[in-house]
Order: sequence, then structure tokens, then C-alpha cells
Amino acid sequence: MTPPDADGKPATGASRTAAPGTGIRRARPQAHRTDTGAAPGDVTPARRSPAAAREGPRRSTYERWKPPQSGRATALHAGAWWLWALGLATAASRTTNPLLLGLIIGVAGYVVAARRTDAPWARSYGAFLKLGFFVIGLRLLFSMLLGSPIPGSHLLFTLPEIPLPAWAQGIRFGGRVTGEQLVFAFYDGLKLATLLVCVGAANALANPARLLKSLPAALYEAGVAVVVAMTFAPNMVADVVRLRTARRLRGRPTGGVKAVLQIGLPVLEGALERSVAIAASMDARGYGRTAEVPPAVRHTTNALTLGGLLGMCAGTYGLLAAQGAAYGLPVLGIGAALAVAGLRLGGRRSVRTRYRPDRWGPRAWLVTGSGAAVAALLIHAGSVDPAALHPGVVPLAAPVLPLWPAAAILIGLLPAFVAPVPPKEASQ
Repeated sequence: MTPPDADGKPATGASRTAAPGTGIRRARPQAHRTDTGAAPGDVTPARRSPAAAREGPRRSTYERWKPPQSGRATALHAGAWWLWALGLATAASRTTNPLLLGLIIGVAGYVVAARRTDAPWARSYGAFLKLGFFVIGLRLLFSMLLGSPIPGSHLLFTLPEIPLPAWAQGIRFGGRVTGEQLVFAFYDGLKLATLLVCVGAANALANPARLLKSLPAALYEAGVAVVVAMTFAPNMVADVVRLRTARRLRGRPTGGVKAVLQIGLPVLEGALERSVAIAASMDARGYGRTAEVPPAVRHTTNALTLGGLLGMCAGTYGLLAAQGAAYGLPVLGIGAALAVAGLRLGGRRSVRTRYRPDRWGPRAWLVTGSGAAVAALLIHAGSVDPAALHPGVVPLAAPVLPLWPAAAILIGLLPAFVAPVPPKEASQ
């Protein structure tokens, strides 16, 4: 039996030593070493330095800079997607080279495939692609029927020409169709189709509701109208796909005039119900209610906004015209400053608040900068080597891919690597 210690408790698992001047043996704690070689329980573990405690576990460079999972706190600003797409559209407007235009379409499509979600507006990209093909075909058809001022020596076929009255001189219907004429029409139609694809990419990547939250208070009413108009087409496309899938599962035809009429009525009915629901929600949230402002502030706001818009128009015209290059940029800057001041004053009429406003972070700057870089480099390439960006059709020759403008367009792929990654369940 183990004798009790000085407090009357048995000293189990401890060595006993005799207390001086007494015959009682006092317990002395022993350090127990584990089988794994760990430090004894009564030994204080080594503390980390304050610097190491602040740094936390070391992460590799890839882990620090890789795109985060997209969420409410890490979502990319919707305006960054639109500025990126407008940069690609500006680059597309500066060239008719089909190789460069095809490269811009490929860059926009790759970014959309890598960063779009499964939201209704994200499914509209395919519709914009089909619209682009339709525009190209329509441009070729008009060129064949109405003719073209482009002279050509490669005659393909001749259509019956219909004589027009004297007041329609300079216009013909039918006649000769040449290879140069069709190639020029194809270049022109592909340019317009590329612009549509860029707009479709922005519409598929940017959340329209979050874009509305980021607008200035003075443009809130106009922004609501624009956002509702922009979301009408994607939602209509989603309704058409849903109804065609339902008809296919029921064994009913999805093509033909009768099927289109039977699908169109539910689509229009759904659009009407959605409009009524949006109107009810806007009324419940106090849409259209403004605060009272003094008349002097209201008149000053109108003058600044109107003067700023006129100044921006005049400055833009000066930049595009050869004679106004000297005054174009200063007038554009003054007009932009006046417009911003007018918008700031006009925001006093808005009584709404913003809940969790989106932040413009470093990744938004990278996405916007990539689109701006593509536009700036293509504009510079047009002034340095215009023949490479605008291949001739007379005489008829195959277009050549210019290397450094093509490399500049590839900068537009940056959002596919720096933008937040959409959730897996939303991207499948």
C-alpha cells in the first residue's frame, strides 16, 4: 500500500523523499517520457518568435498569387469586365484583318469559358456568337444584292439586275458579283461580329445586379432601365432553351413555324410576368423617390452635366479628326471633369444606401489594364503599320498575320489567370 504524502493523499506514480526533520517521506513529481520521444509534460514548449507568429505558415508564391474562389467578398468588380471587353472591342474596331479579328474572338471565348458561371446572363454568349454569324451572312447578302464600290476582276457570277428609277441613281439591285467584293464584305461583317462577341463576353461575365450597385447615384434610374434591358435577352434565351428541352422530352418537334409559334407565346408570357415582378420589387424598395434639393443646385447640376457631355463629344471628335489632335485631349479632359462634378452634385437627390459595395481591388486593375493595353497597342500598330491591320482586297491576296499585334491581343488572356475562379457547382 502506498503511504500518503504530507497532505494525506497517496503519492501514486511519484518517487518519495524524506522531509528534513521528519520521518515522513514526501512525494517528488517525476517526468514521464512518452514512447514517441516527446518532451515531458512539465517542460514548457519552445515558443515561436513574434515575427514567425505574425507570418504564419509559409506559403509558396503560387499559393499567394493564385486566383481565389469567387464569392461575395472576393468577386471581381462588374465594371472591370466591361472595361476589359470595351478594350477588346476598341482593338477590333481598328483592324479588318480576319486573322487578328479571329484571335480577338478566341481570346474573348477562352476567358468566358474559364470564368463564367451558370447564371442566366452567362448563357447568352452562344446567342451573341450566332448573332455574329448572322451579321456576316447578312452583310454578304447585301453586298451581292446591292453591289459594292470595290472594283474586282475575279467574276464569280452575275445576278439579274433590276432597273431602278432615276431618283435612285448610284444604287443597283443585282448585277456582277466579284471575289474582291465578297472578301471586302466578309472583312466588314467579321469586324462587326467581333464587336458583338466582345459585348456578349462582358454580358456573360459581369453580374448586372452588382454593376447596378456600382453606378453613381445620379445615374441610378437610367442604370436600372439599362440593366433591365440587358437582362431581358439572356433570360429570354434561357426560357427558349428550357421550353425547347421540355418539348424534346415530350417528343414534340422543336423546329418549324408551328413550333416557333408555340414556343414564342410562353416566352412572351414569362417576360411579362418577370416585368411585373421587377416593377413590384422596385416599388417596394422605394424606386424613384428622391430628396429635395435647392433649385440652384439642380440648375448647376444640369449645366455641369450637359457641358461635360458636350465637351467629351467635342474632345472625342478632336482625337478622331486629323485637324483636332492638338485640342482634342484637353477638351476631353475638361469635359470629363465637368461631367464628374455634375454627377457628384446630382447624387444628392438619391436617398438610397449601398449594402456591401463592391471594391475595386488589384485584380480588377489587372483585368481592366489588360483590355486597355490591347486597345492602346492596336491603336499604335494602326499608326505604325496600317497595311498589316487593313489588308487590301484589290489585288486579291491572302491576309498576313502581324506578329507583335497578335502578341498584343494575347494580353487579353490575363483575366483567365487572375480573376476569381467561379464555384465548381456553378461552372458545371
